[in-house]
Amino acid sequence: MKLLVYLAAIVLAGIIYFKYFKKEPLNERGFGSTYTEVPEEVQIKYIPADFEADLDEEMALAVLSNPVRYAREFDQLIFDFNRALLNHVANRMGLPDTLKVQIQKEYEKQHPYLRKLYFDDFVALKDTTDNIAPVWYENESSNAVDVLYEVASKYTCTLVNQVLVAVLKTHEGSLYVKGSKINTPCGVALLEGLQPLIKRLKESAAINDFSRSKGLIEEKVERAIAELATMEVRDKKAINRELQTKIWGINVSNSSVEISAISIIKIGFKLDKYFNIDINSKRKVVTVTLPQPEILSADVYPRVDRLDIGWMREVGSIDFNRNIDLLRKEFRREVIESDAFDQAKSRAYELMETMLTPLITSLDKGYVLRVKFVEPQAYLDGKPADDPFPN
Repeated sequence: MKLLVYLAAIVLAGIIYFKYFKKEPLNERGFGSTYTEVPEEVQIKYIPADFEADLDEEMALAVLSNPVRYAREFDQLIFDFNRALLNHVANRMGLPDTLKVQIQKEYEKQHPYLRKLYFDDFVALKDTTDNIAPVWYENESSNAVDVLYEVASKYTCTLVNQVLVAVLKTHEGSLYVKGSKINTPCGVALLEGLQPLIKRLKESAAINDFSRSKGLIEEKVERAIAELATMEVRDKKAINRELQTKIWGINVSNSSVEISAISIIKIGFKLDKYFNIDINSKRKVVTVTLPQPEILSADVYPRVDRLDIGWMREVGSIDFNRNIDLLRKEFRREVIESDAFDQAKSRAYELMETMLTPLITSLDKGYVLRVKFVEPQAYLDGKPADDPFPN
């Protein structure tokens, strides 16, 4: 009996030791890796610090709403924001100014690669069809902020980990963080930097969306466009929503809404963004350069198929608007994930060949037609106005 008591005491002591006294170092992914002695230079203890980001919300929302037009401003926005995140992590870790300078320099080395990832992902997720529909549903700026959060969440941990590991002394890629209920440097950047900033932008976006939506009612716009539509995608979807009214946690009334919709999405090229024809007489090559294909229009025609309203529940316009907007987003998401954009490029080449080949052969039968597309990197470099594909 005494032996069992002694064994139980030893096991209990071991559990207490491993749970409360044995500290695990955090590597660049935030996981523990064990070593017997922790060098002093790789030990980190967080200190209090406030996240500071010099951000002009109005300017940021304008840039996020039109990232292609403001590509260089978008690049600067991401650069400043990531520097603020890294500076906050450094402040929380109590790093000296010399290391903070090294961290900023290390990020400057990695930014040219990261900026392309941010821009490509943001443009792919952002609804650049036309700002009218999102503005009308009072969520254009809010959607842009949501996309920024999704993209930034994807790359923030990689950014923080790579920069810190490159600058700080580590033990096999690990840092030892003192204290209880501590977070990784990545967690500090996400929870104390990214999320508060996104919250600030969301609050400003809600006000901006409301103001723009109300102003759209009184606005009449006429403008010239230059578009080449090469693909049309038609689809049909339906959505069903059950709305409940509860009193003291008990469901007392149900309402059911079923909405179906068809969509007609046109994909093509905005020629007012970029269109160039270059004739190289030496090589006998005619090069037509077009912008990247995008969604030119996304028309959604909703229909209410079923509407059962409970005795204590009213279905407001916001319920209909939210459901219709969900259908619109789903139509667009499926088109983006399909091969419709590649088909649009192929169709553009066929059209250019049909339209220009007779003209080219009239000049000289030896001429060859080439069709190219401006890469997103050209917008970041501020060069879409010049031919990014010189012969």
